[in-house]
Amino acid sequence: MLVIMVFWAGNFIVVKGAIGILPPIGFTFLRYSIATITLLILLRWREGAIRLPRGDVVPILVLGVIGFGCYQILWPVALQSIPAGDSALLIATTPVMTALLAMATGADSPNAVKLIGAFVSFAGVALVIAAGQGLVLGASLVGDLLTLLAAACWAIYTVFGATILRRHSPLVTTTWAILAGTAVIAPIGIAQLATTDLAAVAPIVILAILYSGTVAAGIANVVIFHAVKLLGPTRVTALQFLVPPLAVVMAAIFLGESIRPIQVVGGAIILAGVALLRRGTWPGRQTVQALGRSA
Repeated sequence: MLVIMVFWAGNFIVVKGAIGILPPIGFTFLRYSIATITLLILLRWREGAIRLPRGDVVPILVLGVIGFGCYQILWPVALQSIPAGDSALLIATTPVMTALLAMATGADSPNAVKLIGAFVSFAGVALVIAAGQGLVLGASLVGDLLTLLAAACWAIYTVFGATILRRHSPLVTTTWAILAGTAVIAPIGIAQLATTDLAAVAPIVILAILYSGTVAAGIANVVIFHAVKLLGPTRVTALQFLVPPLAVVMAAIFLGESIRPIQVVGGAIILAGVALLRRGTWPGRQTVQALGRSA
């Protein structure tokens, strides 16, 4: 899971360059088309056949439409009307929504300490983003609401997908969910790409699409669902709080962007919140020692 968080943080760097050349949903359609092909190949290789998940075809396809289709349309559309910092902060509410929804539906059993950990990590994310891209919440109410709706889509996908994982493998579930999401994205994505001169796309952008499609979208989501099956939706989505500070570090390494002291403080707060989420109890001596080793 920690490796996947690094891949997702790197995806921010990759997408940042590609979106300046390709339209956002057109780029998303390309990466998820590659993700679908990659997963179908993996499904044939690992399970011997490309088969539909019997008994749960409709629920998985619906979840795919919500978690991949609707999310990937709502988020970039909203991003056109609100600052990137606001978008990143609002998307960071996903683990909090997941914990609350998991508690309400009985899909997981987060307690008060885990919920406090989620809010602590969210505060750390706010510090990291505010010190970097800045925050201007309220610039567009519609944009803010669409972004929160996108976050809710991913929370719904994660929580309700956890119950389906009791009957099907993460690879089968993710493959058909991403295929359904890609089908929803296709009309808008193809329309955007039709107005783009694809012949002028540089090789580096093609590499970005391949990385984003195979690793960050395809393989990563299989690993995520496998982790949900083992650890539950609350603990898994809690690790998404690590993506913003990891992205800051990778931007400093690969893009030469500076790291501000307040971002370091925010990163430490995120780690403290994630530790609470993972343990579900107030930190004692062993937890303090573990945090010290992590730092």
